[in-house]
Amino acid sequence: MKTSLIDGLKPAHFDKHITGNILLDVAPLAEVKEEPMLIGVRNEDGEIYRLIGATKLNSFMNAVEELADLGLVDELEELEEQKEGCDAIFGEP
Repeated sequence: MKTSLIDGLKPAHFDKHITGNILLDVAPLAEVKEEPMLIGVRNEDGEIYRLIGATKLNSFMNAVEELADLGLVDELEELEEQKEGCDAIFGEP
């Protein structure tokens, strides 16, 4: 899985837990956006500051599970469609 921070946006205070718990390769934002499944992570200001891209459903589901284990909530869990180009968007409850 690939990840990138979005320039100019402040990482959330829990960001180091994401990079510590999920095996992620840092890549340019354009490369991450090419992945078939995208997970957005919101900071305290409600902005998506990090994108995580997954090639396989298995990797996507593992990342979703790890983010949920960190106490983060997927705001798209009940929706069938994407939002802001993401298949899941995690943030604090």
